[in-house]
Amino acid sequence: MLYLVATPIGNLQDMTLRGLETLAAVDAVASEDTRKTGLLLKHFGIDKPQIAFHEHNEARAGERILGMLREDKSVALVTNAGTPGISDPGFTLVRRVLQANAEGAGIGLTMIPGPTALIMALVLSGLPVHSFTFRGFPPRKAGPRKRFLEIDEQSPHTLVFYESPYRLAAFLADALEVYGDRPAAVANDLTKLYERIERGTLSALVREFSGAQLKGEYIVVIAGAGAHAAFGAAVVDDEQNAPFP
Repeated sequence: MLYLVATPIGNLQDMTLRGLETLAAVDAVASEDTRKTGLLLKHFGIDKPQIAFHEHNEARAGERILGMLREDKSVALVTNAGTPGISDPGFTLVRRVLQANAEGAGIGLTMIPGPTALIMALVLSGLPVHSFTFRGFPPRKAGPRKRFLEIDEQSPHTLVFYESPYRLAAFLADALEVYGDRPAAVANDLTKLYERIERGTLSALVREFSGAQLKGEYIVVIAGAGAHAAFGAAVVDDEQNAPFP
């Protein structure tokens, strides 16, 4: 059985009881960073063999994990933080298992749900949550990044992106250029002591983060095309960067 186990995105108290039971019961734990996962396991008193599984070794490590599953062993897959399979190599392992099962392997596959940063940021943004598009990490260079953003220029759905602290300011500037001055929010350190949610127009957020010393990964939530009109002129006070409802 392959278990996809969600882990805390910051606060270790968010680890679920089912997640702990699963990690304690499996034969091995596959993770992006065995050091980080080792700290998580140690915190909860769990001692398990670990398998490094990340973007640089996913083909080789994926075959190893699949071999264990074929031998009727159980493996828990975790990411550095949050839900495995979202913006990490977990997707390729799921595909391997499904392909093996299509060939008659009979490997069990399930998930232990838990924290995911994109949903928390979306809800806390104050933007519409009834329909949204998760776009993950954009390209690193300006040209490809703008073309990536332009794909959703006319989309009415709330847009959610992940971004590095090294490129956040550039990303916000490109988003402003492509989408215009829409309501948006930037989230960082979710569930942690210094949790931060900045809400305002894209232009206000560009000013807020330009030249700032940033750490950690960021989630950017941007209103869909036409959605900002529904908020009305009083929703965002651009001069004070006041949060909208």
